[in-house]
Amino acid sequence: MSAPRRSLPAWAEVVLLPLVNIALAFIVVGVIVAIIGVDPFHALRLLVTGALGSWESIGYTLYYATNFTFTGLAVAVAFHAGLFNIGGEGQAYLGGLGCGLAVLALDRWLPAWLMIPIAIAAAALFGAAWAAVPAWLQAWRGSHIVITTIMFNFVASALMVYLMVNVLIAPGSMTPQSRGFLPSGELPAIPGLPLNLSLALALACCVGVWVFLWHTPWGYALRTMGHNPEAAVYAGTNLRRMTMLAMCLSGALAGFVGVNELMGVHHRIVLDFQAGYGFAGIAVALMGRNHPLGVLLAALLFGALQQGGAELAFEIPSITREMVVVIQGLIILFSGALAHLPRPWLQLLFARRAS
Repeated sequence: MSAPRRSLPAWAEVVLLPLVNIALAFIVVGVIVAIIGVDPFHALRLLVTGALGSWESIGYTLYYATNFTFTGLAVAVAFHAGLFNIGGEGQAYLGGLGCGLAVLALDRWLPAWLMIPIAIAAAALFGAAWAAVPAWLQAWRGSHIVITTIMFNFVASALMVYLMVNVLIAPGSMTPQSRGFLPSGELPAIPGLPLNLSLALALACCVGVWVFLWHTPWGYALRTMGHNPEAAVYAGTNLRRMTMLAMCLSGALAGFVGVNELMGVHHRIVLDFQAGYGFAGIAVALMGRNHPLGVLLAALLFGALQQGGAELAFEIPSITREMVVVIQGLIILFSGALAHLPRPWLQLLFARRAS
């Protein structure tokens, strides 16, 4: 008789299975790259060098990874509550608006040590408020969270265009952007690089989410609701309030993208600074198995792909930016829809080792 199949060890579930999925994705990418006439190993070398080959490359990789960490954590918190928040794009947009409004209103009067915490709090508040509306619609009106959150992405985009063109545009400016922030409204950054203090904020958020979800009664109730709403009700959990809590936390985390982009890089309010990070956060959370450590590692991978892909497209003209998007898409495919494809092989391997 063949050896019985067993469940994977916890470390294999969290580490090995995602690594195998990534390897399968890169094998498929290598085949595609070879078909268009490029040496896959040369392309991989350029990709790695572009992401990690110098301090400048590492700085850009960490800068991109910071945004992916925020949105990945935002999606993961909602997932644990059984909610599919795909409104991170709009929540990041409104978080940036709150952050920018706080700086524009107060940077003339407050020093940096006071201005920065206030702006960060404003970003979290605006992001949470934007997520609270779909949460209320689901909790009290039964609206589907997926529909409302994706619709609010478009509403946020239209609102930002109106405000930037008609209200917040700098006097005499030909482009829809606000006046520049004063030094008290700028985050400390590495000279010549976009990497700034937001990286420390992202790491603190990872620790905070881990503590909240696994070491507080509210996190336990939230995860219980996500696994079994009936059991949560039986234990005395108010599902409506827990839905509001989960979505507001998720929106606040997504809103921190505005801190990194506006206070750390642009130093003014601009349009489209969120640049798809909200949607990419879904893939980051899936790949990271909705655990803060996994989200951080997945964000580093996506940051490396973002930076290394730009270098790859520059060095090899036949590999365009669209090809880099294909690489990211294949990783999302193997980490999401095909996440369990290698599971039977790994289960058989561990069963044979055990026997």
